Amino acid sequence: MAISDVKEYAHLTPEDVEAIGAELDAIRREIESSRGESDAKYIRNVIRLQRGLEISARGVLFFSLFPPAWIAGTAMLGVAKIIENMEIGHNVMHGQWDWMNDPEIHSTKWEWDNAGPSEHWKITHNFLHHKYTNVLGMDDDIGYGLLRVTRDQRWSPFYLGQPVYNLLLQMFFEYGVAIQHLELGKVAKKKWPAGSPERIQFEEDRKVVLKKIGKQAAKDYLIFPLLTGPAFLGTLTANLGANIIRNVWTNAVIFCGHFPDGAEKFTKADVDGETQGEWYLRQMLGSANISGGPLMHFMTGNLSHQIEHHLFPDLPSNRLASIAVRVRALCDKYDLPYTTGSLPVQYAKSWRTIMKLSLPNKYLRRSSDDAPETKSEKAFGGEGYVDPMTGRYRGLRTALKQGRKKLSRREPALVG
Repeated sequence: MAISDVKEYAHLTPEDVEAIGAELDAIRREIESSRGESDAKYIRNVIRLQRGLEISARGVLFFSLFPPAWIAGTAMLGVAKIIENMEIGHNVMHGQWDWMNDPEIHSTKWEWDNAGPSEHWKITHNFLHHKYTNVLGMDDDIGYGLLRVTRDQRWSPFYLGQPVYNLLLQMFFEYGVAIQHLELGKVAKKKWPAGSPERIQFEEDRKVVLKKIGKQAAKDYLIFPLLTGPAFLGTLTANLGANIIRNVWTNAVIFCGHFPDGAEKFTKADVDGETQGEWYLRQMLGSANISGGPLMHFMTGNLSHQIEHHLFPDLPSNRLASIAVRVRALCDKYDLPYTTGSLPVQYAKSWRTIMKLSLPNKYLRRSSDDAPETKSEKAFGGEGYVDPMTGRYRGLRTALKQGRKKLSRREPALVG
C-alpha cells in the first residue's frame, strides 16, 4: 500500500512536523519580503532571450531547404519552445511573478505556446496536482490516466502496452496535457446523458481544447510555413521537430521529478485533516530533484529543484537554488531523505518503473509496502530519536539505508 500515515513513515512526532513547517514558513516569508527589481529583471531578460531566440530560429528557417539551416533552425526553435514552456509559461501561470503587477507577466493573462489551454492547466496542475501531490485517486498526474507507476494501481492487460504508450506520450506530450482536463476515461465510464450539467460542461471544455489545438496547429503547420514560401515543407517539418524536442524534454523533466525511486505515493486517508506542516512533509517525500549546473536548472525551468518547487510553487524560480540549500539542511537535521540524481539516472529509474509495472504484481519481487517506486509506513516502522553518541537525529533516511543493505543481501528473484 502507499503511505497512509506520513508522520509515522517519516519517523517524526507531530511536534517535529510542525517545527519543520514553521522553518519552511519562515523561508517563505523571507523570500517574499526580499523579492524586488533583480527578480523582475531576471524574468524580463528571460522573456527577451526567448523571443530573440525564436525570432532568429524563424529567420533561419527561411533557408530550411538547406540541411544545415534546417538543423540549426529546428534546434533553436526547440530550445526557444522549451524556455517558453518551462522557465516562463509554467512559472508565470503558477503566479510566481504576480507580485510585479505587470499585466503581461501575470498568471491570469499568460497563454503559453502549448496545445493545452492555460485555463485548464491551472486547474489540473496548480490546484489538483500541487494540492494533492501523488495522492492516489486525487492527483491525475500519477500516470496521467495512462500509465501504471505504483503497485497500488490495479493491474489490467491494458498496461502491457505502457512502454509504447509512454513513448508516444513523450513525443506528443503537449496533446496529453491538452486532453488531461477532459478526463476522457471518466467521461466514457459515466456516460452522461445529453443535456445533463456534466455533459454540457464537458462539451464546453472540449470546445476550448479543440480551439487551442487548432490555433497551435495553424501557427506551426500552416502560417509560419507559408511565410517562408518555397521553404514551406522544410519549415513545417522543422516546426514538428521543434515541438517533439520540446515535448520529449518536458516529459523527461516532469517524470524525473515525480516517478523515480524515492518519490513516494500517498493514500486519500493521508490528506484528511492535513496540517500545513504535514502538507510540506508530503511534498518533500513525494518529489525528486535533478542534479546539475546552472544551464540544467535553467533549461528545466528550475524544475530540477522539484522538491523546492512543490514546497513553494508560487515563489520565483530563480530563488529555488538558494532555497534548496536550506531545505537540504532541514532534511539533514531531521534525517529525512532528499531524493536527487542526474537526469539520466532519474529518467532511467522512471522508465524502469514503467517497464516493470506493465506486468502483474505476481511477477514482481517486492511488495507494495517496500517497492523501489513507493513504500509505506509498514516498510520502515519506528520512531526517530537523537543519537546519544553524536547528538544527531536518526530517522527515516537512516532506516532507508539500513533497509537497502538488508535487501542487497537477499537472493535476487524475478523483477525488483
